[in-house]
Amino acid sequence: MLALLVTTPGGPDVLTLSTVADLPVGPRDIRFRVAAAGVNRADVAQRLGAYPSPAGAPQWPGLEVSGVVTELGAETTLFALGDRVCALLPGGGYATEAVVHEELALPVPDSIDLVDAAGLPEALATVWSNVFMSAGLAAGETLLVHGGASGIGTAAIQLGRLAGARVAVTAGSAEKLAACAELGAEILINYRTQDFEAEIVAATGGHGADVILDIIGGSYAARNVAALAVGGRIMVIANQSGEDTVFNPFHLMQKRGRYWGTTLRARPFVEKAAIIRALKTDVWPWLESGAFRPVIDSRFSFAEAADAHRRMEASGHVGKILLVP
Repeated sequence: MLALLVTTPGGPDVLTLSTVADLPVGPRDIRFRVAAAGVNRADVAQRLGAYPSPAGAPQWPGLEVSGVVTELGAETTLFALGDRVCALLPGGGYATEAVVHEELALPVPDSIDLVDAAGLPEALATVWSNVFMSAGLAAGETLLVHGGASGIGTAAIQLGRLAGARVAVTAGSAEKLAACAELGAEILINYRTQDFEAEIVAATGGHGADVILDIIGGSYAARNVAALAVGGRIMVIANQSGEDTVFNPFHLMQKRGRYWGTTLRARPFVEKAAIIRALKTDVWPWLESGAFRPVIDSRFSFAEAADAHRRMEASGHVGKILLVP
């Protein structure tokens, strides 16, 4: 099979399409022909040498894929040959084939384009596990999403709205904010020209955000605490600022708030499988009904992988960037 390897840490051009050995299929694994792979910030970090695949996973990037099942392990029970699936991977999605434990895969509804489905697993698993399973966002609460136009952001807006929450977003342009509004965001904050903590407090009548989903980290920490409601929860899932996090813990104590950092890739298998089951039960009905839709920014061929990474790093995208073999 073919895979996009990182020959040496560096810029986008180090991604090299190469022939690699087929991956073995374990008793509970499925093999599938990849229709597309989602591009994530984690892939960029891996390309730069900062976020290697965990032990036992393929060493090329790719945390989410979609495709058609071509081989079943001897003990599989959840899928059949020819099924359309999408899956959460620890690595190895940038390839023409992928192998994954069946409990980390989900059926792709007939109403969803198979290529577009590659943009679902990582974003949905991240948002659902953080905003709902951990932070417990409830109907009537306010959710603040930083980076509202990102793949994570566009998923969080829709899920928050469907769960009955009021959604606020930050983004860096009028165009991005307009895209967020179309998905259901009600409070639109341009972080380049507005003070998000003052805006969210004003827009909620002094209440603040009950849950904050933060991909920025660093200098946003103290500002997030200022924007937080009493009893609020801050979920930190990335540190795109690259800065140390500094805030006065007394201010968090005054809010009786929680500041919670998580990752997805490094979680034990049992936790990831539980997240996938929760998606199947709680989110997939919205997909099947059309209430939730994947937001796709662009598709690139494997030969254009460097351009896909450049688009991710430029942060001009709205929704998911996909790589198509």
